[in-house]
Amino acid sequence: MQSITQKSLYERAASVLPPAALRATTLGVTKGSGSFLQSEDGRLYLDFASGVGVTNVGHNHPIVMEKAKEQLEQLIHGGHNVVYYPAYIELAETLIRLQGGGCKVYFSNSGAEANEGAIKLAKKASKRPGIISFKRSFHGRTMATTTLTASSSLYRKDYEGLLPSVYYADYPYALRTGLTEEEETKRCLERLDEIFHYLIAPDQVAAIIMEPVQGEGGYIVPPAAFLKAVREICDAHGILLIFDEIQTGFGRTGKMFAWQHFGVKPDIMTLAKGIAGGFPLSAVVARTELMDQWAPGTHGGTFGGNPVACAASLAVIELLEGGLLDNAAAMGRYFQERLNELKQTYPAIKVIRGLGLMIGMEFMTEEGHPDARSVSLLKEKALEKQLILLSCGTDKNVIRFIPPTSVSKGEIDQAIAVIRQCLAEIFG
Repeated sequence: MQSITQKSLYERAASVLPPAALRATTLGVTKGSGSFLQSEDGRLYLDFASGVGVTNVGHNHPIVMEKAKEQLEQLIHGGHNVVYYPAYIELAETLIRLQGGGCKVYFSNSGAEANEGAIKLAKKASKRPGIISFKRSFHGRTMATTTLTASSSLYRKDYEGLLPSVYYADYPYALRTGLTEEEETKRCLERLDEIFHYLIAPDQVAAIIMEPVQGEGGYIVPPAAFLKAVREICDAHGILLIFDEIQTGFGRTGKMFAWQHFGVKPDIMTLAKGIAGGFPLSAVVARTELMDQWAPGTHGGTFGGNPVACAASLAVIELLEGGLLDNAAAMGRYFQERLNELKQTYPAIKVIRGLGLMIGMEFMTEEGHPDARSVSLLKEKALEKQLILLSCGTDKNVIRFIPPTSVSKGEIDQAIAVIRQCLAEIFG
């Protein structure tokens, strides 16, 4: 327990860290296990943020810890551009197996770095300049990935100009347009065609990059018909399709990768967050004929494919294939059922949506406007009751639920009880 005079971790951080990172809480923690974090004053918090979708198999899973410790005793760093080591090769082989073969893997450290690599690969292989991204997208905070991101002008403010030749298409969001899913799909495809007609010819576009389920933009699940149509457009014009599966990958949607829900396979896929149970690691996975055009020296990095992170990732995959994928799908269905019970009581909850344990709960006012105030209050009150929640959406009016794939019914029920109490306090 803290003494009366001891500063909190938050207070200590304020004097040594810049305010650049927008923090979700002022909570200081010292330990984690499964679905829980322990605060610096010894309280247990039910964590339905999972480090923003990173600890997909729970905090400090014993099997992940065991494999990481074994690797620590063998080799901490070798340098993937200097030597080869077992965990690095084995993880690449495993990711290729999970994709059904026909691809190769390049490892780096973060999601943004993977997305940088993906667009570099697309430009290198296609010899074309243009990239098409989507409104409400989030792809990272580096200069290039900030350009690809279109979920908040704040992320771009004072950083212009950015990467040239990037264009933005509409991502289906029927709730906001008032159209049917079919009509919304048609509208978005027409907007994409207008980009080709007015702004950049399709034979000048290297890639279309998209999240198969938008994360920061609001946990928006697109119609399968839209993804299939984009795939067809890419095929027709020789455009490479990049799926940013940094948040959707590794069991988050109840399948290993979100593309498996839609039956639409990308040419290039980026992975990070849940890949290694909390260790920094990311990957670009792409068709072999594309990867083979990445000549020696045209891309690189010092820490990519760290041995300890690779060993941890192999343990994560073992756990997911050993039952946690099935649990994520089942618990996702159960969680949505429980959330829909709350929706029946509180009209401000406009919709519950998601795949697996990537679930969004969107709030709207009686007048039909985004209700960011209620979302902010819900997060604040839930934290007071030791439940960690995050928001998303371009209007900050969506609660995003990101529990680990190991979550139990009891833990979901515990969260529902807290949320119900908070909603009663907010709405009466």
